[in-house]
Amino acid sequence: MARYLMRMMFDGTDFRGWQTQCAGRSVQGDLISAFHRMGIRHPNVTGAGRTDAGVHALAHFAHFDYRGRMRPEQLILSLNNKFHGDLQVTGIWSVPEDFHARYKAFQRDYTYLLAREKTPLNRLHTGFMLRSRISPEGLSRLGEKLLGSHDFSSLSRDNPLVPNHICNIKRLEISETQGIIRFDISADRFLHHMVRRIVGTLVNLEHSGLDGEDLEKILAEKNPRQKLVTTAPASGLYITGVHYPDLQLDSDAIGQKMFFFMR
Repeated sequence: MARYLMRMMFDGTDFRGWQTQCAGRSVQGDLISAFHRMGIRHPNVTGAGRTDAGVHALAHFAHFDYRGRMRPEQLILSLNNKFHGDLQVTGIWSVPEDFHARYKAFQRDYTYLLAREKTPLNRLHTGFMLRSRISPEGLSRLGEKLLGSHDFSSLSRDNPLVPNHICNIKRLEISETQGIIRFDISADRFLHHMVRRIVGTLVNLEHSGLDGEDLEKILAEKNPRQKLVTTAPASGLYITGVHYPDLQLDSDAIGQKMFFFMR
């Protein structure tokens, strides 16, 4: 049985998340269903990570197993013909049999889009928080405190089954274009709700006139139930990349297609 890595993009609006659900659509479920319709019974579709309902992706990854004669480009065409229009496979590569989409990844990239004004056109693809006194410059100054390795217990969902809350944030860039504040963040790993809580908490601190010392106190308390810790809406979150050793994928080309509505 040969193993392959696939890259996909999806609009998460109508999905209940990545993982197969008993009720409701999931990205993994739609992929498995498409494989079954192609006569592939046990594809073993395994994602690089889970996503919550409403989260989008421009470059999410998963591995699958396939024994057959179809070439990667043929698999892409056949799979994409089975979807509803909100999921698309954009690349497939042959990888070693022991490759694992989740455990082999050494970096993950996310982008969060926060709209200053909620409109009928952006409500499903950006986040919105009723906070007026914020600027990308102030948010960036706060965000500098998160760079490097920290315990992110305070900025993640409480889960006793996850013993290690240390993550290394390698990049956190914040900018604004046409009323959309954009957070680009990369780390070796992310905890559940971590990106959304980073965004929500930075916005709360900036709006309240608090500074980096207040953020350091939040991290030091390791308490996800603090008053200033807020989870930004799922609709603004995008998976934009997953990185693997010894694999050079054309994710940058995909990135150039991102967020056309911000131009």
